[in-house]
Amino acid sequence: MLSRLMSGSSRSLEQQCVCTVRLLDDSEYTCNVQKDAKGQQLFDFLCHHLNLLEKDYFGIRYVDPEKQRHWLEFTKGIVKQMRARPPYVLCFRVKFYPPDPAALKEEITRYMVFLQVKRDLYHGRLLCKTSDAALLAAYILQAEIGDYDPGKHPEGYSSKFQFLPKHSEKLERRIAEIHRNELSGLTPAASELCFLRKAQTLETYGVDPHPCKDVSGNSAFLAFTPFGFIVLQGNKRVHFIKWSDAAKMKFEGKTFHVYVREKEEKRLLLTYVAPNPEACKHLWKCGVENQSFYKLENSNQVRTVSSSNLFFKGSRFRYSGKVAKEVMESSAKIKRDPPEIHRAGMVASRSCPSISHGLRLSSVPRTRRRAVHISIMEGLESLRDSTHSTPICSSDHLDALSPHASQETVISDEAYTPSCSILPTPVSEPSLELTVGQQVNGTSCSPQNEDSDVASTPVSDAEVPARALPGPEVASPIESEPEQANKFLQSVFRLLAVTLFLLLALLLLLVILAESELELAFLRDIRLTPEFQQFHYQYFCPLRRWISCKLHPFMRLVGS
Repeated sequence: MLSRLMSGSSRSLEQQCVCTVRLLDDSEYTCNVQKDAKGQQLFDFLCHHLNLLEKDYFGIRYVDPEKQRHWLEFTKGIVKQMRARPPYVLCFRVKFYPPDPAALKEEITRYMVFLQVKRDLYHGRLLCKTSDAALLAAYILQAEIGDYDPGKHPEGYSSKFQFLPKHSEKLERRIAEIHRNELSGLTPAASELCFLRKAQTLETYGVDPHPCKDVSGNSAFLAFTPFGFIVLQGNKRVHFIKWSDAAKMKFEGKTFHVYVREKEEKRLLLTYVAPNPEACKHLWKCGVENQSFYKLENSNQVRTVSSSNLFFKGSRFRYSGKVAKEVMESSAKIKRDPPEIHRAGMVASRSCPSISHGLRLSSVPRTRRRAVHISIMEGLESLRDSTHSTPICSSDHLDALSPHASQETVISDEAYTPSCSILPTPVSEPSLELTVGQQVNGTSCSPQNEDSDVASTPVSDAEVPARALPGPEVASPIESEPEQANKFLQSVFRLLAVTLFLLLALLLLLVILAESELELAFLRDIRLTPEFQQFHYQYFCPLRRWISCKLHPFMRLVGS
């Protein structure tokens, strides 16, 4: 009996995999997932753990073994999408940025969005001027350490924290000055709201950049915001297309096309080339989801879209979820006491060797120093998306928690930068899906509970290398000759199939016109035209008699 129970429990464990999700405050939520669970079940578990009701703005992101990012699809199995050995490591992130963060119903939702935008500022995705950067950093300082206290905050205290990809001494002094003189008395919630209100006015609010090149070979970054589709080159926005003006998005191989509506029913075509087909497909799917979420009035208007106009070609994708208007309507119906928020306190970034303090702008020549902005190109050099602006624990803590971390294969977006995601994504395995089991632990990586945090699997610093943005010439993988030949043959066969289909359809239409007795108005008008009558008597009737003569002996043989 005991052996039977042990065998049953072992089979149950074999059907489960450990799944660790890194949250926005850098704590980790670890649970067991079964091999038939869908992504929606894991997402609901996380939202229940975080006490989130306005959850449609968020998503779960992961990186495959080929360093390509993906959003976890909630309608599909987790194991089928991950394509890696467990334990799985994913990241809980904001997927759709609220157009107006102040309109969010609950403070806990605003706090989660605040954590995400703060990460964007630190990693250089939130492009802003130095004056705006100082104000945003001061709001973060006020939200997380409170009012200025001469006894606790000595001279130069702001230099101990990392808010931006690069700091200058002048900028650090300006941050401390704003925090000391202008923000006294603001509560954490009020500081976070002011931070979000300022951030939403910036052009790159909500930007998740995808590296591409234009038709001239110039490097660019494509991104989707709550208000439309934008193209960035250097630290400038060169294109902005409202969602209502984006007629269609499609991709073919590595080429991404955007059709833009213009005045007088004209269309403008924007074409960009991604590093590889998998990155291009990810870009296309993100565009389809963002346009559906922000543009449509309700989810009933969502349609399955194809990546190409030709028959039987390309990928098909359908956004599953609510749209922005429905999310706002659902939020208005929330009636509960505000949940308690456990805010993560700031820890000086210089105590964490994994986060470098960055190159000071004072090393820039004086003639250029005045015009320096927080450039997105500089920020993308450190686009690791692994920690927020104030790391919770040092690398020594991580090593103590996970002595064998370097031996495990961990799929996370910690080591991701858009420029290094240039390897193809393998084809997903069929029919392996996954059910969220019980929670193992939801732990924080803070020094206070580091002794008890044994079951979690944080990544050590050796696994999170700082990747620099390469130059504009990014080498894409070269396909082998058999793969190119197979793609060519598939294109030829597809073209032949479409041609044959069109010929059969034309022949069927001619037979209906010439032989049927249907007295439809448009058919009768066609039959009465001189061109059709000439075709009928000079070509169709002789052809019909010739076919009849050829088939008559065969039909007589069959009849006998």
